[in-house]
Amino acid sequence: MNPTQNRKIAVATGDAAGIGPEISIKSALDPSVRRLCTPILVSDPALLQRHAQACGLPSTFHVIDRIDGAVLAGHDLVVLDPGCPEAAGIGLGEVTANSGRASLAFASAAIRAALTGQVDAVVAAPQNQKAIALAGIEFDGYPSFVARETGLGPHDVFLMLCFGSTRIAHCTLHVSVREAVSLITRERVRRVVAATDRALKRLGIPSPIIYVGGLNPHAGEDGLFGSEDLDIVKPAIDEAAADGVRVSGPYGADTMFHKKGGDAFIVMLHDQGHIAAKLQAPHATAGLAIGSPILFSSVAHGTGHDIVGKGVASPRAMIEAISRLAGAREVPAAAG
Repeated sequence: MNPTQNRKIAVATGDAAGIGPEISIKSALDPSVRRLCTPILVSDPALLQRHAQACGLPSTFHVIDRIDGAVLAGHDLVVLDPGCPEAAGIGLGEVTANSGRASLAFASAAIRAALTGQVDAVVAAPQNQKAIALAGIEFDGYPSFVARETGLGPHDVFLMLCFGSTRIAHCTLHVSVREAVSLITRERVRRVVAATDRALKRLGIPSPIIYVGGLNPHAGEDGLFGSEDLDIVKPAIDEAAADGVRVSGPYGADTMFHKKGGDAFIVMLHDQGHIAAKLQAPHATAGLAIGSPILFSSVAHGTGHDIVGKGVASPRAMIEAISRLAGAREVPAAAG
């Protein structure tokens, strides 16, 4: 699918009390975004208006309650109202159960729109985990949330951090290191390789090259530092390569990122990828949830309660996330 202004991107505005509404509005107004797609903010209109007025941003919205059949052309700020009346009264900077519930309701409505084909992709602003916990909702990050919302298991959607030309996919994410090691099976490594390959093709790379990092120091040093890389990671890589995926490894996670010519790296553990990403691009990293039926991306920075309402929050990471998905295309799902 070619990137055109007819491509619709749902922008879930994230934490109702943080900078998500501000950076969402700024991104929706950005000329580079509007050249690529039609952004549709998914949020409560009254909440958005309060944030916009506090930040000195345009606060006149074209509000719709459904996307199919709606007239979107000619409007700068289109808002899909998911029907969360409690969101209207949430104050800037509040950490409350109402804020947590409303924030996830925005994301859920955006995902439903993507599942039903009303939008081509979803980009979500950051969430506040404490507010969500106060609401009594299980949430350990967007990938597992996307998995549950699309009918998959919580560990069946993977995170790919993207910045510039670098992409880092994670085999495991927000679990203890002990649990992460138990989750790393040959089947799971095979799945993350397949999900990475398909995601890269959807992003316009026809024959991607993937490098896979090991679990243990120096990728186990031929069994000297543990057998997992020999017994689990390497066989999964070999199986994927036999199926035609251009993948190699395992490489030591401390040296792999120096390798040239690859389109993505895969790491086994959260910190193996996040430390590398946040050192190189602390404020411009987008998180792509891969392995689900929809295209979903989020930004990797925080909710910025210390600067909310001041109009100074940078939309750079969100603009990058929207731009990546606006140019994505459909690729048939591969078997296995």
